[in-house]
Amino acid sequence: MLSVVEIFYSLHGEGRFTGVPAVFIRLAGCVNICPWCDSKESWSVDRYPPMPVDAIATKASSFPSRIAVVTGGEPLLHTLDALCDALKQHHFRLHLETSGTAVLSGAWDWVCLSPKRHRPSLPAIYPQADELKVVIENAADFTWAEAAAAQVLPDCLLFMQPEWSCRQTVLPLLIDYIKQHPQWQLSLQTHKWLGIR
Repeated sequence: MLSVVEIFYSLHGEGRFTGVPAVFIRLAGCVNICPWCDSKESWSVDRYPPMPVDAIATKASSFPSRIAVVTGGEPLLHTLDALCDALKQHHFRLHLETSGTAVLSGAWDWVCLSPKRHRPSLPAIYPQADELKVVIENAADFTWAEAAAAQVLPDCLLFMQPEWSCRQTVLPLLIDYIKQHPQWQLSLQTHKWLGIR
C-alpha cells in the first residue's frame, strides 16, 4: 500500500527523456520542502489514502506507454520493491526521480538524481544515478553542481536546469556555463512551456 497523489499520462518534460510519453506515478510525502516545488500538494502523506500496489500498476497499465516514472514528493520515503515488482509484471521500464535523501529501494532501469543544497543526498545514491539534474538558482550553484557531479559515475548524464521562477535571469548564465563546460547539458521544464502536466 502506498499513498498516491496522482497517476497521469504525459510527455516527459525534463532531462534525458524530454518529449517521451510516460506514465507518472506521484507518491505523497516529502521532507525537502523546496521553495520552488511545483507539487506542494504531495508533501503530506496524510492527505492521500493508501492504494494497493497492484491497483497502482493496473491503472498505470491502462495507458499506452510502458515507461513508468515514479516521482513525488520524495518517493524513496516509501519502500518501493513491491511497486516495482507489480509494474514489472505489466512490462514497464521503471524510472525513478529522487533527491536521494532516503535509502534506495526498488529495482530501476533509470535513476534521475536531483540533489538539493539544503538537504544533502545520501552518498550511496550517487553511484546509482543514470542522470544528475541540478536546479540552478544563481551563479553560486555552479560550484555546488560540480561537487555533485564529482560523486556520480563517469557514464552518468549531467544536466543543469534553471529554477523556473528565475529562468529569465539564470538562463543566460547557464548557457554560457555549459558552453564552457560541455560535459553538462541544458534541461528545460518543457512541460511548463507547453502548458501540459
